[in-house]
Amino acid sequence: MRIGEAAALAGLEPSTIRFYEQSGVLPAPERMASGYRDYTDEEVDLIRFVRRIRRLEIPLEDVRQIVELRNRGEAPCAVVREVMAREAAAIKSRIRELQELHGELERLQAKAGEFIDVWPQGPSVCQLVEAEADAESPSPPPS
Repeated sequence: MRIGEAAALAGLEPSTIRFYEQSGVLPAPERMASGYRDYTDEEVDLIRFVRRIRRLEIPLEDVRQIVELRNRGEAPCAVVREVMAREAAAIKSRIRELQELHGELERLQAKAGEFIDVWPQGPSVCQLVEAEADAESPSPPPS
């Protein structure tokens, strides 16, 4: 089947499949005499796998490694488990960072009522943010 049909069956755009082929994630399919790509059902299944694993935001380099293992006839599931564990830990860490950021933004919003809207003086842009930055800055050492 041609790329348009393979893309429709896999739930991707043809340009995405071409990108995965150019970046080495997917092997290039055979070509028809006319030069069009000719995809097999097995290749469409592989394209679907790549779509699913990319939806989990697994990095392309890891997907490439997983597909290469599969293409060599090796079971890639151990690598998939490692990658998923690593990515889950990274997401958990990012969630903590975002929760801290959310708390900081809520604290600043609550404090925002203490500041009036005035035209900035000198290099000032917004008192609320700058007052916080001043509070965080270490005091200069005594001279």
